[in-house]
Order: sequence, then C-alpha cells, then structure tokens
Amino acid sequence: MENLEKYITVFKDVFEVQDDVLNDSFSSDNIDNWDSITQLHLVTSIEDAFDVMIDTEDILDFKSFENGKIILKKYNIILEQ
Repeated sequence: MENLEKYITVFKDVFEVQDDVLNDSFSSDNIDNWDSITQLHLVTSIEDAFDVMIDTEDILDFKSFENGKIILKKYNIILEQ
C-alpha cells in the first residue's frame, strides 16, 4: 500500500468518512467530532501505520488533513504519488 493510501485509510477509519471528503479543508475547525481524544487516536493510528513517533509539538499541530501531510514530511514520510 502506498503511503498516501495508508494516510487516507487512517483518516477514513478514525473519522468514519469516505475518502471523497478528505481534502485540504478537512480540519478540526470544521469537523464536529474532531476533538482532543479523536486527535490522539488519529496520531496514534498514524504512528502505527508509518512506524514513527511524532513529537508533542507536531501532535498539537496535527489539526488538518493537509497539515498532517506537512508534518509527516518532517519524518521523511512522503505522501504524494
């Protein structure tokens, strides 16, 4: 499975959404069930999927689908195809 596919699958599983809603505007600002618990679940799932440990500062900043891609680049995880 490609990295982008893994990333999308984690979001789909955590938020129980279809991949067609996952875009640059998918964020904690406009998703009702994106709270602190869901964010921790998301980050933990991302860490498991990519076998990486995300720093606390990055966990706090992981508040959108798009920003998550930027954060993962810091860990040498490229999501673009």
